[in-house]
Amino acid sequence: MNKISAWIRRFMIGRYGTDKLNMVILGIGVAVCVICLFVRMPLVNLLLTVLSYGLMIWAIFRSMSRNTHKRYQENRRFLMLIDRIKDRKHKYYDCPRCRQPVRVPRGKGKISITCPKCREKFIRKT
Repeated sequence: MNKISAWIRRFMIGRYGTDKLNMVILGIGVAVCVICLFVRMPLVNLLLTVLSYGLMIWAIFRSMSRNTHKRYQENRRFLMLIDRIKDRKHKYYDCPRCRQPVRVPRGKGKISITCPKCREKFIRKT
């Protein structure tokens, strides 16, 4: 058993491993696979099966990838999107000049927003 464990550790050196995005992709793949069990239409069942296998293979590909920087960036963007969805008290806008995301409070009407990075001023409704 120790030899197998050591082999797996050596195999995974330099590979990305798993993260939140991987877990979501894998969970959706398993959920679609479970939905396939209850669908009786052959064409829809085939499409759902292909989709579930595709998602699971994508999750495995991400975890075995050696391009760790790209996988890290994908996960970071996913986590930022989830944070934006969870944040009900603020709205997010991109600066028109430098594309820096700027967070402002909701429900203040039309306000003048100053970008913290380039000091560009723009007006948006919150």
